[in-house]
Amino acid sequence: MAQAIAEGGAPPQPNVGRYRWVIVGLLFLATAINYVDRQMIGVLKPTLQQEMGWTEGDFANIVFWFQVAYAVGYIGFGRIVDMVGARIGYTVAIIIWTISHMAHGLASSVTQFALARFGLGIGESGNFPAGIRAVTDWFPQKERAFAIGLFNAGANVGAIVTPLLVPFLVLMFDWRVAFYVTGLFGVLWLIAWWLIYRHPDEHPKLSEGERAWIQQDPADPVTPIGWGRLLGIRETWSYALGKFFIDPIWWFFLFWLPGYLFERYDMDLKTFGLPLAAIYLISDFGSIAGGWMSSRLIKAGRTPNFARKFTMFVCACCVVPVYFAQDIDSVWTAVLIIGLATAAHQAFSANLYTLPSDIFPRGAVGSVVGIGGTVGAIGGMSMALFTGYILETTNNNYQILFGICASAYFVALVAVHLLSPRLDRVEV
Repeated sequence: MAQAIAEGGAPPQPNVGRYRWVIVGLLFLATAINYVDRQMIGVLKPTLQQEMGWTEGDFANIVFWFQVAYAVGYIGFGRIVDMVGARIGYTVAIIIWTISHMAHGLASSVTQFALARFGLGIGESGNFPAGIRAVTDWFPQKERAFAIGLFNAGANVGAIVTPLLVPFLVLMFDWRVAFYVTGLFGVLWLIAWWLIYRHPDEHPKLSEGERAWIQQDPADPVTPIGWGRLLGIRETWSYALGKFFIDPIWWFFLFWLPGYLFERYDMDLKTFGLPLAAIYLISDFGSIAGGWMSSRLIKAGRTPNFARKFTMFVCACCVVPVYFAQDIDSVWTAVLIIGLATAAHQAFSANLYTLPSDIFPRGAVGSVVGIGGTVGAIGGMSMALFTGYILETTNNNYQILFGICASAYFVALVAVHLLSPRLDRVEV
């Protein structure tokens, strides 16, 4: 890992410290917890369908209300983070999502689950606006894609841990206890965040050499910029439409993949955890590799425009084989194909997430990320309802859904390029 960091753009100077990577470690852990809490409904889907009598439509509606809240919360937290900073913004977010996550253990109906998911969506929507703002504050441009790739890899670690830990808790206790136990992770993280995190201008453990490294880019204003002005800029929509096309694919994998493995390969709560964990383990490498690749290209003299878009094109190509996943009878061959697609998503996403900090002044980054997250969640809402409809009307045939996955990343890249052909800095 240390070698990868050095190759990904970390400074070669011996007098420059590495405390900023501690901050990435905190962001990594928060994102892992975020995805444990988020993915549990997918892992428990077969159990809850059997106990509660849910249909595919019921499950789709529960997912839908999570994404409604995520859409509303994302744009709200983007603005909050720009106004109060990452430290307070992250604190508010994790308090809301931890309380809502534990509330799932009290739910007994579709409506109650939908309410708990709504609260979870509001809180979890703050994770990436706050995390990207923290990276923007703590890293120069040349390191941001790699730093975002590292903390975004926490999503895959959370997705790996969930199918291994949650079935154990369910078999040892029950599914309600699983929500209470995993909720404690957020409490412990919040204590660490409040003790460790400060803005680099105020952090007592940051060396002057590292502070100078962090601040090497030309200064830009940090005054928050209104949504109205940002919505009128096409570069905002370059990022937002990219999110609109790719976020629904990740939601699809996250919420429906456990059920797919149950049904397609006749698995149960004891046997599906390892294949699902393997898929997200592969994804983890994709997240880091995507950030490393574009950072490496920039270090080699390529423009950020070329580095980001070339990396995203390679990722889009790697998703295409998932179209054939349903025709594969070997579960482990399917794991490799789906894992490649999820890894490519994470690599693509790590680069897409850097665009707001690449082209907007610092005071607009959180708001642009919030707008993009909201637009992405709107796409996710549509995908959730469409997935429920397709599975109910085709007797759980996933071919159309995998076809959408295979093509979405090319569409997203075209949208990004047409609206921001050079990724020029925006003067707001």
